Amino acid sequence: MKTLQLSLGLPSPLQITKTPTWTHRNSDLKPIVLAAAIPYNPSSCSKRALKLQAKAKGFGSGGPAPVVALSEKNARRDENVPRNGGKNDDGDDKIAPVVWERMIVRILFSVGAPMASGVALLYVFGTLKDNHIWDVPLWLPFLTTLIAFGTSAIGIAYGTLSTSLDPEKKGSVLGWEEVQKNWPELWKEDIE
Repeated sequence: MKTLQLSLGLPSPLQITKTPTWTHRNSDLKPIVLAAAIPYNPSSCSKRALKLQAKAKGFGSGGPAPVVALSEKNARRDENVPRNGGKNDDGDDKIAPVVWERMIVRILFSVGAPMASGVALLYVFGTLKDNHIWDVPLWLPFLTTLIAFGTSAIGIAYGTLSTSLDPEKKGSVLGWEEVQKNWPELWKEDIE
């Protein structure tokens, strides 16, 4: 490194004695001194340098913000908590735990199956190319990845929509009937 610096005629970072300065034209900002190759020492920083130097204009009267007592903050927060034991007044029903577990299984399957098949096909294509059995065209793994992972992303929504919301009814394997029931239910509030 020294040889390179000497051959180029550059001073080493430890030999720099003058620190460059930068000043901003705004009067609210004080000049900032940029130090090159000087290690940071927190004890050398003055408390004055850590204070905010800018003066915000247009945000109120310019005085300090009013101090709100902690009890007032707690009272405001308690106003937002419903008094009816946490039940929703807007008619939202909670999902039954049986339906929730069924939904999670369907989501995991509809996301995991395409993703696993995409990874497996990439492995098969790589093995075929490495063993010189078939020279796989470059576009084929890209297309496979696009289809597999795109289907996997769509699987999140399909896994949710294909779940029967009735706790007693399990639904079909593919869940197409449930999708036809749940899709209009999903958009019912927007239509009304």
